[in-house]
Amino acid sequence: MEARLQKWGNSTGIRIPSSILKSLNIKANDILCIEQEEDRIVISIPKKKKISLSEKFKEYNGKNLAKEFSWDENVGKEIW
Repeated sequence: MEARLQKWGNSTGIRIPSSILKSLNIKANDILCIEQEEDRIVISIPKKKKISLSEKFKEYNGKNLAKEFSWDENVGKEIW
């Protein structure tokens, strides 16, 4: 498939057909990786790194921001 580069404001862009976006589950404003490999431009979906809960809190040194809350009275068919 060929596509034409087009001037968009101060940038240059290329349009990706909606059929390709749908098949890859890519939406507007998603982040993509763009790399140059010799004389090619490669656009790919970044791999999401899985981070454990302990890794997420490893550098956290702040105070506990959780606030107390009330369960209130039952309002429907809730059973506690």
